[in-house]
Amino acid sequence: MKKSILILFVGFFGLMNAQEPTGYYSTATGLTGPDLKTKLSEIISAGYQTKSYDALYTAYPSTDTDKFYENDGSVLDIYSENPAGADPYNYQHGVKKCGNYSVEGDCYNREHTVPQSLFNEASPMVSDILHILPTDGKVNGMRSNYPFGKVTNPTWTSKNGSKVGNNTVGSYSGTVFEPINEFKGDIARCLLYFVTRYQSRLSSFSSGNILNTSNASQGLQTWELNLLLLWHQQDPVSEREIVRNNGAYAHQRNRNPFIDHPEWATAIWGSSPLAVDDANFSKNLSIAPNPVKGNVIHVTGDKDLKKFKTAMIYNMVGQNVQTIENPFQSGNTITLNNLPKGVYILKTGELNTKFIIE
Repeated sequence: MKKSILILFVGFFGLMNAQEPTGYYSTATGLTGPDLKTKLSEIISAGYQTKSYDALYTAYPSTDTDKFYENDGSVLDIYSENPAGADPYNYQHGVKKCGNYSVEGDCYNREHTVPQSLFNEASPMVSDILHILPTDGKVNGMRSNYPFGKVTNPTWTSKNGSKVGNNTVGSYSGTVFEPINEFKGDIARCLLYFVTRYQSRLSSFSSGNILNTSNASQGLQTWELNLLLLWHQQDPVSEREIVRNNGAYAHQRNRNPFIDHPEWATAIWGSSPLAVDDANFSKNLSIAPNPVKGNVIHVTGDKDLKKFKTAMIYNMVGQNVQTIENPFQSGNTITLNNLPKGVYILKTGELNTKFIIE
């Protein structure tokens, strides 16, 4: 992938309409920048129902069950899930909750993507499911209260490949935690949600080299914001996130707008200035010819594509421009709907790839 293309189009957003209630975001129409962020904060704060910290465990079966990889009903733990094969271990909901742990696989608990220490474990942040994920206790402990970042030389690596080590992107060089590629966008959207939902309270929080407590419009430290926007672009919204968002709405009556409308991240903060080679984000799907000169593409992948019931095509701002039902039942070709010239992403299941129409 040429870097010139990557700089502009390092990734794309969205999967499908996330079943938002009719009119939920109607007052945000036409807004951009800080005005949009402030309006979204108002929308996702209104009607919010604060639940107890313990209630997270009862909500997780609806928000974080593996229906997407092994499809075995286990807890979908982003710190132990292996998207390419068997998980090193897994948990059943309500069983082996932490408690004490010494190694991976001992128990699972609740990971605050924005550490509790930054807001003194105060409510409602401490129990807001839209930034709190079920994760292995040991890996959660190793992440500690470090920012998320890019690790080149890890000092510790989890069984699914998540890493701890010094940050190697942007201005910050302290210790960070890097999740696997499959869930980088998920985590980015959790933090973008947090600094939007709680922007009026940021000045009372601690930074932790994560939050920008003196600039509510930005919300995050510049180096962290740039990296998270990149992850948001590289790792598009997945079906798993849409299911989680809907479950969270049922639980506490608010939503993550950057799952419902991923293009709003760019509308607020712009595109990430980082031009990082995204070869490692390949999801084992390819298109020929690429660039595309007609309306027919041939798709191949390292998995049996017939198992995928839907394929989606997105443009550069995350809009779903074409949905194909049962795309691979009678072959591996897809006919495009006379799409204009540009860069697109094809996504089916956990697989995605970019292509250019000339």
